[in-house]
Amino acid sequence: MIIAIDGPAAAGKGTLARRLADHFGLAFLDTGSLYRAVGAKVLRAGQDPAHNKAAKSAAESLSPADLQAPELRTEAVGAAASVVAAQPAVRDALLAFQRNFARRPPGGAKGAVLDGRDIGTVICPEPDVVKFFVHASPEARAERRFKELQAKGDSATYARVLQDMNDRDTRDASRGVAALKKAADAYDLDTTGLSPDQVFEKALAHIQSRSRA
Repeated sequence: MIIAIDGPAAAGKGTLARRLADHFGLAFLDTGSLYRAVGAKVLRAGQDPAHNKAAKSAAESLSPADLQAPELRTEAVGAAASVVAAQPAVRDALLAFQRNFARRPPGGAKGAVLDGRDIGTVICPEPDVVKFFVHASPEARAERRFKELQAKGDSATYARVLQDMNDRDTRDASRGVAALKKAADAYDLDTTGLSPDQVFEKALAHIQSRSRA
């Protein structure tokens, strides 16, 4: 089983992906962490994420240890990840890694769950893949991210978080390479106003309906 979960930031796709992976005993890959790790490496080197050569070099030299960097969830790294992810050379460097993880998951797992922005459209577009497009209103997503940042002691304001999120959505949806969009055969899952448990139950029901078809 391969499950592809796409959607914008703070829509709840990461939480859903982890729960489905645990429920079905599948390997889990947060593909956004790959681009975050590349963005973090570029920033750590004091370089510009928009600089193609720097981003390509960071992607090609990525190691498993880079995925554990403590700064990966910061807003600065998230913004850098969105910039490097739009670069063809970076995506090419990471494409094979993601496809190999899906079709030959580590640890002897019987399948994989991948979450990102182009899993169902680019990485795993095949019809046998169970695809979800998870989204929510910008205001709901900004509120979730704002609360996460507050819990970490970040001084961000809700207004700034909402503006950053809208800017990122525009950038991710309009970029020329692997833009954020719903796969034609993806299940549309709007998480606005839903609890994580309700989102999980809806996803589980869809997967079970597919298995009965």
